[in-house]
Amino acid sequence: MYSDLEVPVGYAGLISMVIAGGTIVSSLNSDRLTRRLGTGVVTVGSVAMTAVALGGFSISHTFGVLLLWAIPYGLGAGSVDAALNNYVALHYKSAHMSWLHCMWGVGTMSGPYIMGFVLAKGMTWNTGYLAIALIQVVLTAILLRSLPRWRQRRQVQDVDADAGPLTLRQVVAIPGARAVMVCFLCYCGIESTTGLWASTFLKLARGATPETAATFGALFYIGITLGRAACGFLTYLVSDETLIRGGTIIIAAGSLLVVIPDFTAAAIAGFVLVGIGCAPVYPCIIHSTPARFGAQRSQAIIGVEMAAAYVGTLALPPLFGLIAEHASTAVLPAYLFALAVVMGVMHERLIRATRVRSTRARVAGE
Repeated sequence: MYSDLEVPVGYAGLISMVIAGGTIVSSLNSDRLTRRLGTGVVTVGSVAMTAVALGGFSISHTFGVLLLWAIPYGLGAGSVDAALNNYVALHYKSAHMSWLHCMWGVGTMSGPYIMGFVLAKGMTWNTGYLAIALIQVVLTAILLRSLPRWRQRRQVQDVDADAGPLTLRQVVAIPGARAVMVCFLCYCGIESTTGLWASTFLKLARGATPETAATFGALFYIGITLGRAACGFLTYLVSDETLIRGGTIIIAAGSLLVVIPDFTAAAIAGFVLVGIGCAPVYPCIIHSTPARFGAQRSQAIIGVEMAAAYVGTLALPPLFGLIAEHASTAVLPAYLFALAVVMGVMHERLIRATRVRSTRARVAGE
């Protein structure tokens, strides 16, 4: 793409920043949009917006135009993320939340495969984006047809659609909100940094060939996907809280395994463990949000959680890049371990804060 567009390869980071900025803005406004329009309409509109944006990518031949299409792409992606997560957290079990995010892993692996298939057939990257845009168009049509069911569920859900949306200041003031924001910031920092830098670490710090590094670096995402499929069943046996704690411990253990010098197999196994540890954290924290903060506040809280997640995705991988530039990529396991520790501490603070609030509310009711 950068060759066709005649821009430096680093400009891909600008596209990512615009998309992430759009997702942050739309996530912070998800409470207002969902209360006014309902989850179904927001979901249909958001998916349609990403379909249009992907179609725009497919007809773009200059970097500036590509940058403009990134704006609706980010706005649509953030809205659907926050709205759907809250809907599932309110109306479905933790198992369904894990399987929902398992499908994210399937999509993460499918997109590059589709693009690779198109390029292997001698077509351009524009055609690859067109193929995925058409998939989004079909998905939009299916969602549009399902709108009556969303409206039926909205009539019986326990969120007061007539109540006013919470401002960011009001959300941050809720006990436990800042802790859960830091949790998401650190989690998405772990996920995105590992996804971006694992292959580079294997090549530069462990001496793996580029082919080996690329192949085994991708096992991290396979670990997340398979882990979430398994966690769907584990949620019937253990609580969200236990799964989050266990996932955090596994992430820390995986990062320590990567530290072992001159042992590529240990590093590969460590990255897979980090992926497995990541599996329950994101979906379980989201699913427990209505129970911790109340259904009335859950959309606003989840919107802020998503915004914090995107900030982590946007900021923490480049931060590691700066560290690696001045030190070495070999510090990656220490970086991941530190983020896991902070995430674990913030999760425990979240538990304490919400338990104190629940106790006070129960005493006041008595």
